Amino acid sequence: MATFLYRLGRFAFRRRHLVTLLWVALLAVAGAGAATAPAATSSSFSMPGTEAQKAFDLLEERFPGGSADGATARVVFKAPDGQKMTDPANKARVDKAVADLRAGSDQIANVTDPYAAQAVSRDGATAYIHVSYKVNGMELTDATRDALTETGEEARDGGLTVEIGGDALQAMPETGTGEIIGVVVAGIVLVITFGSLVAAGLPLLTAIIGVGIGVSSITALANVLDLGSTTGTLATMIGLAVGIDYALFIVSRYRAELAEGREPEDAAGRAVGTAGSAVVFAGLTVVIALVGLAVVNIPMLTKMGVAAAGTVAIAVLIALTFIPALLGYAGKRILGRKARKALAEGGNAAGAVAEAADAAKPNAGTRWARFVLRRPVTVLLVGVVGLGALAVPAASLEMGLPDDGAQPTSTTQRRAYDLLSDGFGPGFNGPLMVVVDGDKAAAAKAADTIKGLDGVAAVTPPTPNKAGDTAMITVVPKDRPSSTATEDLVHDIREKTGDDILVTGQTAMNIDFSQKMNDALLPYLALVVGLAFLLLMVVFRSVLVPLKAALGFLLSVVAALGAVVAVFQWGWLGSVFGVEQTGPIMSMMPIFMVGVVFGLAMDYEVFLVTRMREAYVHGERPGEAVVTGFRHGARVVTAAAVIMIAVFAGFIGASEQMVKMIGFGLAAAVLFDAFVVRMAIVPAVLALLGHKAWWLPRWLDRVLPNVDVEGEGLRKQLGDEGGRPGEPERELVRA
Repeated sequence: MATFLYRLGRFAFRRRHLVTLLWVALLAVAGAGAATAPAATSSSFSMPGTEAQKAFDLLEERFPGGSADGATARVVFKAPDGQKMTDPANKARVDKAVADLRAGSDQIANVTDPYAAQAVSRDGATAYIHVSYKVNGMELTDATRDALTETGEEARDGGLTVEIGGDALQAMPETGTGEIIGVVVAGIVLVITFGSLVAAGLPLLTAIIGVGIGVSSITALANVLDLGSTTGTLATMIGLAVGIDYALFIVSRYRAELAEGREPEDAAGRAVGTAGSAVVFAGLTVVIALVGLAVVNIPMLTKMGVAAAGTVAIAVLIALTFIPALLGYAGKRILGRKARKALAEGGNAAGAVAEAADAAKPNAGTRWARFVLRRPVTVLLVGVVGLGALAVPAASLEMGLPDDGAQPTSTTQRRAYDLLSDGFGPGFNGPLMVVVDGDKAAAAKAADTIKGLDGVAAVTPPTPNKAGDTAMITVVPKDRPSSTATEDLVHDIREKTGDDILVTGQTAMNIDFSQKMNDALLPYLALVVGLAFLLLMVVFRSVLVPLKAALGFLLSVVAALGAVVAVFQWGWLGSVFGVEQTGPIMSMMPIFMVGVVFGLAMDYEVFLVTRMREAYVHGERPGEAVVTGFRHGARVVTAAAVIMIAVFAGFIGASEQMVKMIGFGLAAAVLFDAFVVRMAIVPAVLALLGHKAWWLPRWLDRVLPNVDVEGEGLRKQLGDEGGRPGEPERELVRA
């Protein structure tokens, strides 16, 4: 592989005009396709095999036009002190709001009159209008949302408190701020790392182009492939992360080859042949992790994973072709000012470049590696015990999906939630919809059974369909939607009412979604870690190194989950991170963290340990190889990790608790994995294992393909095993 990539890198360097034109043309085509394609709607959310989904399907069949899975909203009114919502003036204001809503949009399916539907609290101080829509929240038009948010303006003017809740107000989370912060920090880190604006600009430029092509392609194909408007979010986050990482490692290796006296074309070929091999296999691990989301069997997640995997594949191709083409334009300007000044003053070019590069290169990685080699047991124990302590809260993990009660108190959704809780009870924020597949008698029996269950606040009379073979019952729990008591009530209804009674609604869907995620976690983990273990065994020609990589990853992810539980579920340091309401951890969080962090962790593992493997294969002792790997790779891996932490931490400031939680969890996981596992535990384990770290049974060595990631075969063909740069590579090029 190294030989093929070497030729590819030199070809791209020589044909830089053609390669650059092709990538720019691809970006233009994808952009044009995205610009002319119809706007993406929200992909239909479904969870095959769950009871909540079966109930929705039954409602669609038996209650045609009922829009069972449509968006809902609640406009909550509270009277001033000393007044009631039943007062004539207040009632007139609410009636006006009902009329305005019914006339405000053709997407509305139904608007209930609170006085006819008994939606007035016992003390008469609070009332609410329930609004149901024909489409889900992501498909609502701006005009429909505006009509909703403007509801009750006259009532407010009359002294009533008016707040609005429900999923009809849920728009796409605002993105862009986190990415901008990440790009700015990335630029600063890259300038510090390379000491050259040109070297810092290349990874940023190519990462943005790669993400642009990937996201534009997703947008262009959204309607054809039924990709939802949320599909590009994960692709943007991952594409930006790996795009910068991969380009960073290629550029860094190119600079190192120049420092050894190579000519620019040869240096580009060698950079792609060596670091490019690591990029290919690091990219494969990320693709495996993302495509593996299909195990969960939720179509929306599968599409998100495949789309993000496609963006990663584009990032790999850009690193292997576009980067060396741009290096052809940059030449030796990729080096810092000292190196260029030395070249401009004349003398031995190779010596000047090497001297300047060595002078600019910090030796912190070397010093740290030698420290770990002197005290491997201490470093290993501190790292493992520290992450183990952070992982303890993960044992108390409670999964669910956040409701409006997790919103900031400054939002109208949260204020509406609190008004309903105070006026009617917390369960009114998440009523359950019970679907009875039977006649009137069966529905009445089911309603009586449900009334006798613990945790039930109210049960409405059954509403039959026209055929009389199906009925709907609304059940109001006593507790809030995301509580364990409400989850227990859902399970009790399902267990004690028979197979013909199905529970659905937003609350039940959230519970089933969480259960599905929980059931899929172990199979997903086994698939991703197992396939990546085999892949890393091919890369490193070792059994223990991939095993150590997988175990270290699991330790960092569990520690990050523990930190998430401590902050968002227990409330530790909650005020520091803006957590206003503790509650269950988002059910997607464990699988999401496994998929995203595993890919990034294996990036760092491959790039750092591949350099160690390369040094070991070339005759260095195990300890010396660890030091060599850190001397060449620690600075770049540190820069990549800091960039990723900055990208993810930028989302902690978001108002949405879900986005905040994702940003915190991913930033913590990268911090633990890069700086504790890869920088401390990995060298400590390799120091303790010595030569055994690179042991591979002979029979397995014969079976596994030799992909030559460390470039040993390439060096032999180039004839520079003794370290003489720039000799018989011409023969290989001609071949």
